[in-house]
Amino acid sequence: MKTLKELTAEQKLRLICGKDAWHTEDFGGELPQIFVSDGPVGLRTMREDRGEWTTIPAVAFPSVQLLANTWNTALARGTGEALADECYDRGVDILLAPGVNIKRDAHNGRNFEYFSEDPLLAGEMAKGYIEGVQGRGIGVCLKHFCCNNLEYDRLHQSSDVDERTLRELYYRPFEIACQAKPVSVMCSYNRVNGVYASEYKKGFDVLRGEFGFDGAVISDWFAVRSRAASAMAGLDLEMPFSPENYEQLKADYTAGKLSDEALDACAGRVLELIARCKRMQEGKGAKTSIPERAAAAKSVAAEGMVLLKNEGVLPLSAGEALSVCGMYACPGKENLGMLAGGGSSCVVWSEQEFDLPARLRERGHAVSFEGAVGIDRPEFLRHEGRKALLHAAENGVNIVCVGTGNLVEYEDGDRRSLRLPAAQERLIRETAAVAAHTVVVVFAGAAVDMSDWEGCADAILYAGFPGMGGDAVIADILTGAVCPSGKLSESFAFSCVDEEEENIRIGVTRYAEGLGVGYRGLGGRSNWVDFVEFPFGFGLSYASFAYEGLTLAADEEGVEVRFAVRNLSEICAKEAVQVYVKECAPLVWRPEKELQAFAKEEIPAGGSREFCIRLNSRAFSHWSAALDRWQADDGVFEIQVGASSADIRLRAKVRLEKGKFIVL
Repeated sequence: MKTLKELTAEQKLRLICGKDAWHTEDFGGELPQIFVSDGPVGLRTMREDRGEWTTIPAVAFPSVQLLANTWNTALARGTGEALADECYDRGVDILLAPGVNIKRDAHNGRNFEYFSEDPLLAGEMAKGYIEGVQGRGIGVCLKHFCCNNLEYDRLHQSSDVDERTLRELYYRPFEIACQAKPVSVMCSYNRVNGVYASEYKKGFDVLRGEFGFDGAVISDWFAVRSRAASAMAGLDLEMPFSPENYEQLKADYTAGKLSDEALDACAGRVLELIARCKRMQEGKGAKTSIPERAAAAKSVAAEGMVLLKNEGVLPLSAGEALSVCGMYACPGKENLGMLAGGGSSCVVWSEQEFDLPARLRERGHAVSFEGAVGIDRPEFLRHEGRKALLHAAENGVNIVCVGTGNLVEYEDGDRRSLRLPAAQERLIRETAAVAAHTVVVVFAGAAVDMSDWEGCADAILYAGFPGMGGDAVIADILTGAVCPSGKLSESFAFSCVDEEEENIRIGVTRYAEGLGVGYRGLGGRSNWVDFVEFPFGFGLSYASFAYEGLTLAADEEGVEVRFAVRNLSEICAKEAVQVYVKECAPLVWRPEKELQAFAKEEIPAGGSREFCIRLNSRAFSHWSAALDRWQADDGVFEIQVGASSADIRLRAKVRLEKGKFIVL
């Protein structure tokens, strides 16, 4: 392999511009070549045949949002391992994932690709994911740095956000994920405080100087405006190759707009990226079969689906006659896109079947099924709709399957409403009006406003975008073979007209809410129930749990939090516990509470599990804009242990005095 000194200036210029849409430049075989591929929930590798591009089928995993709902970093790691094995099968060196952008706005059409509204949860889940992928020898590309929180005008829009908010919310998941040493980071399209992300030197310096990132910065596809300016800022590799940008780059280099020092730095990091990826793969390869990877996908779905409501109808009684309606229950292989989001993460399923009625029949239920609502038409189909009403009236339980899909949630566009299409809401209301019991299963990749019909439902299961085998998982949850344990990684708020439109101008989005994103902004309101339908961290189980025995131990380094969770039921179940910190009398504005730790464990029936969680000083700190550093002020802090952000079970206080923590 050639070294940097062996490359001519022209070769260096060519090297930092990529070869085509998916490969780095190899100079006709003089260098090894890196092959990159989408995406976060299954490989989207493309094949060209006679000028026609097709996508190779792959194992379709649940959406990243559903993975986050597991609150299980081990599952994130397992997902990464399975995806790495998929990469080996396709000859892929770098997986363009994961995305850790904060869910600032529930309307973002790409939220299904992101983990959470909370930076700690997003960062820790991404860290596990990266460890899984790279532990197998495949590189990742952590994205999108940074503040790409809407798809609206993403190629030009400036995210105008203050430094403290950047540090505490939008940088934070990247900081945590960088602990896993990703080989690359992808810049976003948008501008950050007026500067294009591809030229965001200040941010790149933070990545490399403070977060310990030692890889290459890669552009999002077509995100580079000036290759010379982006190289001077520290962006190493432009993708894909752009003839126009390359010609301009050569002219700018000749004119002195790109220094040799900056060129060498970028070219050197691209060479190291190539060498590092090849080193990582030495002696490694795929360890799992395709069926094993599909089983891993089902494990994520089983822990990521969230039971939002249950008034005793679930789990279903054995052999109960069921009415199932809604095309999402059985879309047919030509319409599997309605079970996923659209864009660069769209996967062609290798197993092209999704049939919830069939899976329920396999579990001993008599099932009648009617689609009732068209795939791409907004109206209620009259003939099928009437049959759905008749079946709902005749059978014991009415199961309505509704959702969004790639026609509603997709890259390069945002949702206009958080509500379901009117025909689907009508289907729920009208079938529920004649049914003894109604269960609603929601297929979506982001928050949904359920206020129009929530009162009609006896139970609501948020199935997300469940991936291959999701039909079997839903059937297992509905019948009780699997106890639900998912909890929301984002707040489900009501649709309402708020200040957001006032903060968006042509070319500029003002982050006027600052730190008040999601539960951070809603938790301090006395009337929060008027805004939030289902809070961050919420999720029901078929089991019930008691939190008990909170004790704290403190020293100069931080606080050790110990407590136990007892399973009061007769079934084994998993519980995701959440630890929040509140500063009681802050010198600067702080949210009512902030997630600082979480854990998930299986607790045996009638048994108990002890949790021991360590909080270091960072858990009590804020970013001081005045001091330009993380600062933990002397004062009193309340440690809150809960089942959700709105369900705090245990509380205790500590005092920070002259750098030392004292239990009160």
